[in-house]
Amino acid sequence: MIHATAVIDPAAQVDPAATIGPYAVVDAAVSIGADCRLGPHVYITGRTQIGAGNRFFAGCVIGEAPQDLKYKSDPTQLIIGDNNIFREHVTVHRSNQLEEATTIGSGNFFMAQSHVGHNSQVGNQIIMANGAVLGGHVQVADRAFISATCMLHQFVRVGTLALMQGGSGISKDLPPFCLAVGNNTICGLNTIGLRRAGLLPEERLELRKLYHLLFRSRRKFQEALAEADANFSSRSARLMIEFIKSSKRGVCFDAGLNEAEE
Repeated sequence: MIHATAVIDPAAQVDPAATIGPYAVVDAAVSIGADCRLGPHVYITGRTQIGAGNRFFAGCVIGEAPQDLKYKSDPTQLIIGDNNIFREHVTVHRSNQLEEATTIGSGNFFMAQSHVGHNSQVGNQIIMANGAVLGGHVQVADRAFISATCMLHQFVRVGTLALMQGGSGISKDLPPFCLAVGNNTICGLNTIGLRRAGLLPEERLELRKLYHLLFRSRRKFQEALAEADANFSSRSARLMIEFIKSSKRGVCFDAGLNEAEE
C-alpha cells in the first residue's frame, strides 16, 4: 500500500488502509485516515489532520506554511474531513496562528491548480474549478460552486449555494443563492442550484422577491434590508437576510446598478 519510493516520516500516523504513491512525502506531524489515496509526488506537511476516503492526485501540496509575512514558523494546523477530491497540483495552506486552523469539510471537489489560503473555512460539497483561488481567511458555505480562475479576496464570505461564473472576482461578501459575474457584481439567483437542492417553488419565489427588493428596487440598501427583515420569513430568505446583516465587508451589488447606487 506504500510505494517503495515514498518517504514517510516514522512519526506520521498513516492508517494501514491508506495508499501512498511513488515519490510522495508525508511529514512527521501528519495524520492520514483510512482509504486515503496519495498519487505521485504528493507532499503533505505541517500539523495536518486528514479524515477518511480522501484522494490526492499528482503534485498536490497540502499543509504547507501560509503565504503570510507575519507567520513565524509556529506549528499551525490544517484539518480536512472525509471523501474530498484534490486534483493535480492543488495547494492548501495551514493557518497562520495557533488559535485557528485552516479547515475543509467533507465531500468537496478541488479541481486542478486550485488554492485554499491560510485560515480559510471551507464547508461541505463545494466545487472549486481549475485555477480558482481563495485568499486567507475566506469562508465558503456548503454547496457553493466556484468556477475556473475565480479570485476571492482575503476575509470574504461566500454563502450557501452561491455560484461564481468563470473568471469572477470578489472582495465583498457573496450572499447565499446568488450568481456572481465580473468583479463584485451579481446577476440574479442560482436557480438551477436551488432546484437541485430541493427548494420548493414557493420558497424559490420568495427568494426572487427578496432579491428584487434588496438588489433591484433602487431603494437605499439599508431601508430595503430593514423592510426585508420585517416581511420575509422562509428559512432560505432568513438565511440570506442574516448573512447580509452580519457582513463586515459589504455585499456584492447587482450588475444592473453601479456601486454608488447601492
